Parts: sequence; C-alpha cells; structure tokens
Amino acid sequence: MRARLLIVLLAVTAISSLVMAQTAAPPSASGFLDPGVLPMSWRTGGPKCSELPKWQVHEYNANFFIIRESGCTHYEKPFLYLIFGREKALLEDTGAGQVDTAALVVELVSQWSKRNSRAPVPLLVVHSHAHGDHVAGDAQFRDMPNVQLVPATVQELQKAFGLAKWPDDAAQIDLGGRILDLIPIPGHNDASIALYDRQTGILLTGDSLYPGRLYVGDAEFPAFVASTRRLVDFTDDKPVAHILGTHIEQSRTPFVDYPRGTVYQPDEHSLELPRGVLLELNEAVIRLNGKLDKVALRDLTLSPRTPR
Repeated sequence: MRARLLIVLLAVTAISSLVMAQTAAPPSASGFLDPGVLPMSWRTGGPKCSELPKWQVHEYNANFFIIRESGCTHYEKPFLYLIFGREKALLEDTGAGQVDTAALVVELVSQWSKRNSRAPVPLLVVHSHAHGDHVAGDAQFRDMPNVQLVPATVQELQKAFGLAKWPDDAAQIDLGGRILDLIPIPGHNDASIALYDRQTGILLTGDSLYPGRLYVGDAEFPAFVASTRRLVDFTDDKPVAHILGTHIEQSRTPFVDYPRGTVYQPDEHSLELPRGVLLELNEAVIRLNGKLDKVALRDLTLSPRTPR
C-alpha cells in the first residue's frame, strides 16, 4: 500500500512540475523571472472608433506596463512600454501622430506611486528608434520636472549611457533593483536599440523584430545583419520569456500581413514572439549572403525599403 502511495505521489509531483514548467517563467541565474500575463488579443482601431479609448493599457505585472495607441488615432498603432524599478521608471517611445502621451504616463506613474505608498519616481524616456511614429510625443516630456528625455540619436544615446563605441558597446540602465540592458541594433534605423529586462526576461526590439514588415534599406542591410546576430549572441545565455516589438502587422494566418495603413485588424498576430523567430530571422539574413531581398517567414517579412 505504501509503495502504491509513493508511486502516486511521485506521479503527482512529476505532473505538477511539468505544468509549472509550461506556465512559469524560465529560471535565471538569480532565481526565477517575474512572471506576467499577456492578453489574448489587443484593441486595434475599430470597427467603431467612437467606442474605443485612445490608449489601451495592459498591466503585464505590477511593475511592467504595455501601452498601445489606438489605430483610430494613428494607423501605425504603436506599442509603448513603461517599466518601474525602486528608484526610477523608464518609458520606451512616446507615440505617433497627435497624441497626449505625457498625461497618460504621468497618471500611470502617479497610480503606481500611490499603490506603493511613495512619491512619484523620476521618469527616463528613451526610444526604440528615431522614426516619427515613436517620437511624436517627445515635446510633451522635454521640459517636465522629474523627467529625463534622451533624444533618439546615436550621439545622445552615447552621451546618456556611456557608449564609447557604437554599436559594439552595450549599457546597463539601473532603475533601482532592476537592470535593463541596452543593446545597439542599427539597421532599421541608425539609432535603433533593444532593451532586455533582466527581471522579466522580456526583450524589447522596436521595429527591428516584430510580427510584421521589417523595413531595411540596401545601405543599412549589413548593419541589420550584424545587429540581428548581436541579439542572437546576447540572448544565447539568457532566458527570454518574450520578444516584444512595437507594431503588429501580421495576421494570425501564417505568411499573411495586413496592408500598410490598415486601422482595424480583427485577426492580428500576437504581439509576443519566441526567441526561435529571432533565430529564424538570423538564418534567413545569413542565407541572403549580403544581398538584400524580400523574405517572407511565418511570423514576419523582411521588406526592402524603397529609396526615398
């Protein structure tokens, strides 16, 4: 009887361990990553704009917020990220078009501070890259007290984070008990960066990797190839819970994306990508052997940018 009971207990323990392995965040060197929850779907831009708020705010966990701009405000529908440490908060990107990003972010910082019974923490504003649909709200933050805005240029990034050699140097941003690694990844844009949050294992990749069209020009392609490899190497010994970019253009149907300018995307791809998609992209650009061409993968498309 005791032997049978022991077998049952061992089986239950094994099943419980398997379930935990499927649902919990992967372990890091210091223990376990902070888990979070992503929605099954995101609001896009319809079908009735009058019924949609300008922003969708999703609390991944108590200290990591994902913000999406409504397609009714701007068809790009970019994602912004607000991350809290004990001493500072970081906002990545400020939105597209005619937005009131600062009011929303200030309110979120205020709510977080009240929930944690403390005064509002300083805010550091950075950008995934310099394109207009990610910097439109910058002016609102420029002269705000308790806010440091880092303009989206290589020179300003180097100065703010001590990056002597661009793009080979990386930097660490300390928010107080929370370290974000900043990795330069030029290619889509000269000032493109990735941020790796050690606390959640989330890798933020801007417009350089997301479920949609990755625009790259001929002159920028060598840098894009090197940057993709840099991300592969950086994540080689680190847990990656999710890769999160700044747009969704792909549909849930493999190899099918929404046309540029689409406001309402009722069957869009998930925001999050696994590290395997990064590895797939890296292999695809290597196979191009230095010659830029369109490559359609299941979850994204490498799209040569038409010269302006």
